[in-house]
Amino acid sequence: MYRVLELKGIFVFLVLSRLLSTVATMVLIEGLPDAVAIRCLARVPFIQFPKLEVVSRSWREAVHSTELYKAREEVKSRENLLCVCAFDPENVWQIFDPTQDLWITLPVLPSKVRNLAHFGVVSTAGKLFVLGGGSDAVDPLTGDQDGSFATNEVWAYDPWIRQWTQRAAMIVPRTMFACCVLNGKILVAGGFTTCRKSISKAEIYDPEKDVWVSIADLYHTHNSGCTGLVIRGEVHVVHKGLTTVQVLTKDGWRVHEHSWVQGPMTVVNGSLYVMSHGLIYKQDHESKKMVISASEFKRRIGFAMVGFRDDIYVIGGVIGPEGWNWDIKKMSDVDVLTLGNERPMWQKAASMTRCRGTILGCAELRI
Repeated sequence: MYRVLELKGIFVFLVLSRLLSTVATMVLIEGLPDAVAIRCLARVPFIQFPKLEVVSRSWREAVHSTELYKAREEVKSRENLLCVCAFDPENVWQIFDPTQDLWITLPVLPSKVRNLAHFGVVSTAGKLFVLGGGSDAVDPLTGDQDGSFATNEVWAYDPWIRQWTQRAAMIVPRTMFACCVLNGKILVAGGFTTCRKSISKAEIYDPEKDVWVSIADLYHTHNSGCTGLVIRGEVHVVHKGLTTVQVLTKDGWRVHEHSWVQGPMTVVNGSLYVMSHGLIYKQDHESKKMVISASEFKRRIGFAMVGFRDDIYVIGGVIGPEGWNWDIKKMSDVDVLTLGNERPMWQKAASMTRCRGTILGCAELRI
């Protein structure tokens, strides 16, 4: 009896092994060389890749291969996707495909910091990077804020293997700082470090070497957070409430006085756009031009305004209590200002499917 069961077990094992071996050597598309088949798969939108993975083992391996990434470049099918993180749910990112008008959800960011916020976020080298920040978590019983005010951790999301990996930490822990990409490298400057101390330290990161290097300090600090913008190939650091901007040059930081309007800022095709008092302005040096009304956002706080492809996206946010209505409405809406037409106009895009409320970070990812 036991001998028969043992033989049956060996037989089943041999059959399964044969099946797995057959699947592993199976061609991607019958009748086509794999080199041609991989170019066919390269034309499928990235947001549909999870569906390709369940077709077969060979397709799943192809979807995660570097060959597919190279093929997408060869057939000119690379895509620009929008990555967004909101306060709710905690440490969750979503990706938006504007051509499909669809959202997908990424694996949860594995940071030990609860409700990570005030971080820097950029994309380069085909990956999404989340840098620094601190906790926005509050103890519901005591009202105390989480002890992690500033961290130096750096996370990278690789869309091909669908994983977050921890990269080399920044030299200085920081939160509410300027963060942008210059010539493929990530530059961070200013912000606040531990004990809520404002800092002028700046550093730059090479994603290929996974190394941080200190660069010249900012000319001055301020008791408010700062934003990093790349305008016409130059890094600009803007502190909220100040009428000066610091521009990075070969000789360090240069300070300029400016009369820019105050409000959420973003850059589209090298031009600066600002939302102020219910209007969108195009800011060019010291002159500004009104583009369109944005009055519907005057009641909304905590939203993101981000340049994506050739347009401006206004995402999420919160509508607070008003009059006798004490309800707080967490928004998942996405409004798009199309700038390519003769007459800019607002359009609606698909709402976020998981994220809602205050937007903590946005970045354009090219893959």
